[in-house]
Amino acid sequence: MSSPTIDTRPIISVRDLVTGFGGQTVLRGLDLDVRTGEILGVVGGSGAGKSVLLRSIIGLVHKTAGSVRVLDVDADATSEAEWRLVERRWGVLFQGGALFSSLTARENIQFPMRQFLDMPEDLMDDLAMIKLELVGLSAKDANKYPSELSGGMTKRVALARALALDPEIVFLDEPTSGLDPIAAGDFDVLIRTLQHTLGITVFMVTHDLDSLAVACDRIAALAEGKIVAEGPMETLLNSEHPWVKAYFGGRRARANGREAHTNPQDGL
Repeated sequence: MSSPTIDTRPIISVRDLVTGFGGQTVLRGLDLDVRTGEILGVVGGSGAGKSVLLRSIIGLVHKTAGSVRVLDVDADATSEAEWRLVERRWGVLFQGGALFSSLTARENIQFPMRQFLDMPEDLMDDLAMIKLELVGLSAKDANKYPSELSGGMTKRVALARALALDPEIVFLDEPTSGLDPIAAGDFDVLIRTLQHTLGITVFMVTHDLDSLAVACDRIAALAEGKIVAEGPMETLLNSEHPWVKAYFGGRRARANGREAHTNPQDGL
């Protein structure tokens, strides 16, 4: 599936972002632009600050310094009411799905609708069914509780909830974590399909090399509290930064779905 036309104007712009807690600085003057209509994959080592970056952008983690601009709105130069309007224009799939265990799949999808909209119950039911179908689930799954869903189904319901308000941006935090290779591959294809059909921008935090190769238009590598390399897969494969080189050129690395050139006997 070819990439859609991507607007080079940033829909998200982060400048000089500094974030830390517990006396430790995690992000150190980080700069990053996310282009309108693209799928950007953010990769980094464990504890590098990938999820912290995502949460800083959406306002769940307080930043020490720097600026975050989303949909042409500066988070620090707008009122709380105006920022709430911006929040309605994005959806978030948190790591693990983060579904409410006491709510059915349908009720989980309807949660943002109840939070931001005032509409009849039957209309919310119809919209929830549409979102379920959009992510490849059926009406028979609507009344299942999270405990009755497989890992892949849980991620799909969480994605349907993220799409509940027809967002312009979708944030995904480790969307394929915990999925088997087949389910993870199906999810990658789903994200790509939604990008094409809905025209959404996707900010995806992931450690999944196959997702980076299959789903992403560009990749941003996070190390030492900053973005140390960014661009299409080819750019990352040719990076000379030590962490990037080790990650994309190591034994378990893949490039466009193929094993990296390593000795098959290594590590046996």
